[in-house]
Amino acid sequence: MVDIAFELRKVIDSGKYTLGYRKTVQSLKMGGSKLIIIARNTRPDRKEDLEYYARLSGTPVYEFEGTNVELGTAVGKPHTVSVVSILDAGESRILALGGKE
Repeated sequence: MVDIAFELRKVIDSGKYTLGYRKTVQSLKMGGSKLIIIARNTRPDRKEDLEYYARLSGTPVYEFEGTNVELGTAVGKPHTVSVVSILDAGESRILALGGKE
């Protein structure tokens, strides 16, 4: 079992990532995302768009059990974060969440 909060902190320290809807959609369109993590309370229309672009690019999607406030806290930001796109896992094992490692 992968501890999502611990692995997210490892990505923040050693990998590459983007935060937010617009940047994630952009990274999915460009084929740079290896995994996207969506907060449970993300707006349904945005969640649908993210899942659509993820399917097109073959990127796994992980639904974070917490809210966007909790996801923001997990990545060390003082604001809400609805989606995180992992571009490079660094020393983290976070890609195991999507079935890829």
